[in-house]
Amino acid sequence: MIDVRGAFVGRNGRSLMSIVYFTLAAVVLYLLSDWILERVEVTARRRFQHRSLLFFSILLTLAMTSFALISHLTGNTHGG
Repeated sequence: MIDVRGAFVGRNGRSLMSIVYFTLAAVVLYLLSDWILERVEVTARRRFQHRSLLFFSILLTLAMTSFALISHLTGNTHGG
């Protein structure tokens, strides 16, 4: 189905481009989270014992913020 802006829309009303935006953001955020954790460990001069928990916390914070921004900018503010 094509919406009024000419973008392809799936069955649930989301455009394909928003899926692309979310996917690209996820890849970038994964790499950015790893880089941030590496910088923090270098600054602390040690490897953290619960490294995966810290990585998850950084990734979750960045993902929630950026995905909300992408949803707002693409007009996909509805849930689900």
